Amino acid sequence: MPDRPFPIDDAVLARWMKLEVSKINEGLVAVRVPLSSLREETTPIIPTKDGKHYKFNKKTLTTLGSMLPRTLQEKLRLPVFCYFDSAVGDSCFVTDPYAVEVLQQLHEISNQREMVDGRLWIGKPIIYGIMRKYPTFLQIVMR
Repeated sequence: MPDRPFPIDDAVLARWMKLEVSKINEGLVAVRVPLSSLREETTPIIPTKDGKHYKFNKKTLTTLGSMLPRTLQEKLRLPVFCYFDSAVGDSCFVTDPYAVEVLQQLHEISNQREMVDGRLWIGKPIIYGIMRKYPTFLQIVMR
């Protein structure tokens, strides 16, 4: 019957989505680097998984360096990975406790917020605001 929708196998769709997500994630950095090291570089660039380069915003690094204690600059690895889960439409999560501490010190999230099961969920509008305010600080990871 031509009026019936074409049946799609859920397993096929899931495999296709996984392939597309992996393509998106190829732009992620291969290795995250401490803020303190990035600040010392004239042109802070690190390789991505697909062999290209991720260039950090020098002004963002300078701003973060002026606002954070040296010990935290040595512990914080950039970019911070922010995980988007397709099952959760309005939030994403961070798994790095030093990133959470930095976001609290920058007053981007409340000091009352705590990680649960190794994750801190943050609303997408807040994440987008942080990305505008501190370009190259965060990198989105699709799940």
